[in-house]
Amino acid sequence: MSFGIYIVGFLILIGGLIYGAAILHVPTQWIAVGAIVLLGLAILKGVQATRSKDPARTPQSRTRWDG
Repeated sequence: MSFGIYIVGFLILIGGLIYGAAILHVPTQWIAVGAIVLLGLAILKGVQATRSKDPARTPQSRTRWDG
């Protein structure tokens, strides 16, 4: 999955939660705090879900250190 698509989906989710919180008359500062926390979580989870794994090291690619 693309990082951009992941973030767009999360932004739609955050927008819906902000809208619901506003309808419930949650104070604006708490809506902002929740949105910032969720945005940080979205970035962390997006990177985790879309990063490519490091290739496995083969025995031929290892170097021996005779220290």
